[in-house]
Amino acid sequence: MKFFIDTANVDEIREANDMGILAGVTTNPSLIAKEGRDYKTVLKEITEIVDGAISGEVKATTTDADGMIKEGREIAAIHPNMVVKIPMTAEGLKAIRTLSSEGIKTNCTLIFTANQALLAARAGATYVSPFLGRLDDISEPGFRLIEEIATIFKNYDDIHAQIISASVRSPLHVEQCALAGADIATVPYKVIKQMIHHPLTDEGIVKFQNDYRAVFGD
Repeated sequence: MKFFIDTANVDEIREANDMGILAGVTTNPSLIAKEGRDYKTVLKEITEIVDGAISGEVKATTTDADGMIKEGREIAAIHPNMVVKIPMTAEGLKAIRTLSSEGIKTNCTLIFTANQALLAARAGATYVSPFLGRLDDISEPGFRLIEEIATIFKNYDDIHAQIISASVRSPLHVEQCALAGADIATVPYKVIKQMIHHPLTDEGIVKFQNDYRAVFGD
């Protein structure tokens, strides 16, 4: 399973990229708005940091296919690595179909059922993004949706869409996504940091340092 980072904070992106773990970035207008910066400027800056797929989303207020297609073309023109993120709606599927036919990569977002993922894949989406954390919020096990989608996609050789596990909120979610067969997990920076640490690892490092100092000093 590959890792994307889910943020618009370029400092977080640089830090995670320096760790050598990133295959891409997902973001959206809301995340960029929190940074108080111009949307396209931030997307362009991200393309200069990460050599991988970068999802930029059409505006939440754009609900018609023609509008999504227009914005999608503008996002795709920023850089060859750009992926257009489009919501799972009937109009969104139309936009995905058109953009995909033009060779523009797309990411269908806000997926909560295997049927939605299948529709997006058939429309030509490059990626589908099921939101497991939000399902957990309503007492539905999100990892089971990942399993269902992965099973369905493996049943058909002509489905090439990749599964991006989204709405990841904890290291446990990451582990569940990997076990369920997700191609990618898009993870907030704070979760990446949590994944690095374990009490026994931290204690072991301190012990090794103390043992070294006892013999060799600093």
